[in-house]
Amino acid sequence: MSDRLAKYSELFRKPGPWCMAYVDASAGTVDGLEAADVQPDNVRNALAGLGASENDLEAVAGAIQPATGEPSPISRYVLVRQGEVAINELLPGALLGPEQISTDVVPDLLPLLKHRPDGFAYVVAEVSREEGEIRLHRAGRQAAEESQHIQGSDENLKKVPVGGWSQGRYQRHTEEIWRRNADQVVEQIDRVVRENSARLLVLAGDIRARQLVADQLSEASKAILSLVDSHTLAAGSDREKFEDEVNSLVAQQWATEQGQLVDRLAEQEGQANPESATGFGAVVHALQQAQVEVLMFDDGSLTDRTVLALNAEPWLATSEEESLGAEVLGKVPAAAALLRAAALTDARVELVPSAALPDGVEIAALLRWPTGPEAPAAT
Repeated sequence: MSDRLAKYSELFRKPGPWCMAYVDASAGTVDGLEAADVQPDNVRNALAGLGASENDLEAVAGAIQPATGEPSPISRYVLVRQGEVAINELLPGALLGPEQISTDVVPDLLPLLKHRPDGFAYVVAEVSREEGEIRLHRAGRQAAEESQHIQGSDENLKKVPVGGWSQGRYQRHTEEIWRRNADQVVEQIDRVVRENSARLLVLAGDIRARQLVADQLSEASKAILSLVDSHTLAAGSDREKFEDEVNSLVAQQWATEQGQLVDRLAEQEGQANPESATGFGAVVHALQQAQVEVLMFDDGSLTDRTVLALNAEPWLATSEEESLGAEVLGKVPAAAALLRAAALTDARVELVPSAALPDGVEIAALLRWPTGPEAPAAT
């Protein structure tokens, strides 16, 4: 599933009510600071009008604080249950749509997912012959999620012996030091890639060190590797140019993956037993069967749709007759229910414009197994 949904999937199993606030957190100007000062009370009052408990009101108001020291614009997403803050995240950039303050029977993570579409994980490694810098990033975040510096041995690396019988021995010894240093860096790169299901690995630095590291990477890391011809750890290197190159590689990879999904969907059109579903009813039915591998929809096209959220499998229904004995928690916005069902059935979610879907449909899915043939009509 989406990395972001996976991180919060357990929340979807817990009963509500949930209080959610998705608000502008910018405080970079005098006006911004004044607005931020009154924002906690404004959010609290709005939730009080929706019937939120006193404990939830206190928790939300405490979480809604000015994002001082952060570059504007910036947004905040807060989710609270039973007086406890389940999520409180600052999201770079302006609000993607109107401010949202609500109480819900299931968590509505759509604003969070729209800001960080799928937690796209990528690794940036910068290496020299004696050290390495490895950072884990998520697309849409400004700061690295994880960063580590590896200092290898620099024994004899600064020596440049000239002539004599020992020159070859020094060279072999130096090469061995470089190789050991590369081993340390490779071990950590492979670990970060593996543990975070990274989809892109950017490797930069000294050309010899890059070569040693690239050669020793695991097959999984090599499969997602992009090399940047820049010694970024050297003094005077152009950091801004390097960051631009990394951002371009991330955007290219993201676009390529979405294009591949749309192509897979198009290939299923006209198949007798397609591994796809298109249209709201067909996709809901597939989610009810835990059949969806990748869920794709345009949330803007689902604004007026609602479905029933259930407390157990099949997790959502379009009518009480489809609940299969599960308790109906309430009627909720379709997008929120779809995300919840996807998370609880290990499906990946991609938010796409409806124009990217076949025949302009609002929602589609790639399936884990094909749909069966239609039952013959009764005679």
